[in-house]
Amino acid sequence: MKDTAILLISCPDRKGVVATIADFIYQHNGNILHADEHADEGSNLFLMRVEFDPADFDIDLAEFSKHFAPTADKFEMTWRLAQSKHRLKMAILVSKYDHCLVDLLYRHKSGELACDIPLIISNHRDNQPIADFYQIPYFLVPVSKDNKREAEEKILTLLGQHHPDFIVLARYMQILSNEFVNTFPHCIINIHHSFLPAFIGAKPYHQAFARGVKLIGATSHYVTEVLDDGPIIEQDVVRISHRDSVDDLLQKGRDLEKVVLSRAVRWHIENRILLYGNKTVVFD
Repeated sequence: MKDTAILLISCPDRKGVVATIADFIYQHNGNILHADEHADEGSNLFLMRVEFDPADFDIDLAEFSKHFAPTADKFEMTWRLAQSKHRLKMAILVSKYDHCLVDLLYRHKSGELACDIPLIISNHRDNQPIADFYQIPYFLVPVSKDNKREAEEKILTLLGQHHPDFIVLARYMQILSNEFVNTFPHCIINIHHSFLPAFIGAKPYHQAFARGVKLIGATSHYVTEVLDDGPIIEQDVVRISHRDSVDDLLQKGRDLEKVVLSRAVRWHIENRILLYGNKTVVFD
């Protein structure tokens, strides 16, 4: 993978932002490889992703903040700098369904997901053989209605020992407490088996079947305190008909879920997502 630097910016929309950022990188001998931007008129917010080659950059990237601060202050920027060579650590939580887990692990093994996976945590033993095949540590933390708090504490302890940068819920069929979610703000990615905001909560395919919809979908989003209401990263749909049974919906939905989740994870890893309000911008 080519070593690049990625600058992600949000600030009030005003003249000169793009020119100033481009000039800053040019003046320090950087070469812009990709640049993408979005202006949200409703909130007067400007968002931008700039990827540049730091090979000849005359500032140590560790000192970037000190040099960039005057520009950031002038334009009231919220910003961060990432490097493509830095491999994020992804923890996976999963229950019994294996399709999303298998897809993530295959894409990771093939190099499509350029991250490290220090651990998989599950409330069931079912997916232990899959983790063993890919040689990833698998931790069993059973959850019942009587031990949810204790189970979450065990999960938090495991995460604290392995220091993941973000967490993926690969069909983890437990509702996380607000305390847990707030420990990892905008760092938990979920896959919901519905085209949100329709059919939130349990058994969305059954809800869709009962409603007689002609399209079903899957949604990957960041987890917040409100169930299935976090900023949406990716969605996709498939057409169904009156001939499809609930089982048909489940099968077609699973194919969507794994693809939608893997896209969201890849975009997170590649630093292509900026959040504002309860929305995301996903840069090409």
